[in-house]
Amino acid sequence: METTQRTEQQRSAERRRRELLEAADRVVLRDGPGASMNAIAAEAGITKPILYRHFGDKGGLYAALAKRHTDALLEALRAALDAPAERRARVEATLDTYLAAIEARPQVYRFLMHPAEAGPQAEAGFDVGRHSAPLLRRLGEELAKVIEERVDLGPGDEQLARVWGHGIVGMMHAAGDWWLGERPCSRAQLVSSLADLLWGRLAVADDRPGGPGF
Repeated sequence: METTQRTEQQRSAERRRRELLEAADRVVLRDGPGASMNAIAAEAGITKPILYRHFGDKGGLYAALAKRHTDALLEALRAALDAPAERRARVEATLDTYLAAIEARPQVYRFLMHPAEAGPQAEAGFDVGRHSAPLLRRLGEELAKVIEERVDLGPGDEQLARVWGHGIVGMMHAAGDWWLGERPCSRAQLVSSLADLLWGRLAVADDRPGGPGF
């Protein structure tokens, strides 16, 4: 009986947390980096102390939102990598998936990567680098795992896969950030240019024997 009650309380807490994250998402979509704990609490119909009880501070809320959006992005990237197509087409589809995600929700992207743009109203003590760097690092490590299991890179393949994973994520992030701000070319043109940059070694690398292929 006690175990059942504890399980139900846990489910209720998880459901409430999910509802609060959905409220936070709505505010972020509206306000971007200017999204505040006050606005999020108001959107959720609660007081700020209750929001703090669930997430601690804006850093805790940021981390929860970052995980939520990173999980969704990784799922989309894996789907692009698993698509039944030639390797070059899958490379382009993966790049396009990332760029399409930040283009579709620029306010969310700016909240996650450029919260300093909130200006004077930003919560004191919120350090963008401390929070956004782990997000990019996670993407790099996840991509490294995909590369290692799919591509035969020869001796030292684990280390090289991590170099590639973090390098590709860094390239996508920097190029995507610049492109989203300036729109100097179409998304398709950027995808093709980035794929050209990556293609040299990828074009000649064999699939890892027994792996799912790349």
